[in-house]
Amino acid sequence: MKEFKGRVIAAGEITAPALVSHEGLNTLASFQKALQFGDKKATCSDQNNPDLFGKEMLGKALCLPQTIGSTTGGMVLYCACAMERQPACMLFSKPIDSLAAAGAILADVWVDGVTMPVIDSLGDEFLDYVKDGMTITVTADGTVRVEE
Repeated sequence: MKEFKGRVIAAGEITAPALVSHEGLNTLASFQKALQFGDKKATCSDQNNPDLFGKEMLGKALCLPQTIGSTTGGMVLYCACAMERQPACMLFSKPIDSLAAAGAILADVWVDGVTMPVIDSLGDEFLDYVKDGMTITVTADGTVRVEE
């Protein structure tokens, strides 16, 4: 087991299997099938992200460096939460961008009964260490435990 400490963007506690991307997450392209075409498993539809394309994001600890893409990114995250098609948590190795942070915070405040903890600034070592399927535990203080 290895522990990492990051900055809390949206607090919460969760344990979930890791899903890792070493490339930025294009939120609109990744959640398009889930939000527009009814894919309840939130299968990643971004063909330009070979780490995630075709994999289910619902209920996973999404580990990534950052988000990329359009100004709709925050609204996409908010909508994914409102439709209950969000990852279990989002864990960023780098500082989160303001649009993704806004979406996560708005979902945390406005969407009742849905939790999606978001932690950023976990460092490059975090992303180098974590692999798909490892068990991730997030605590409310921003501690992230990674177990095989």
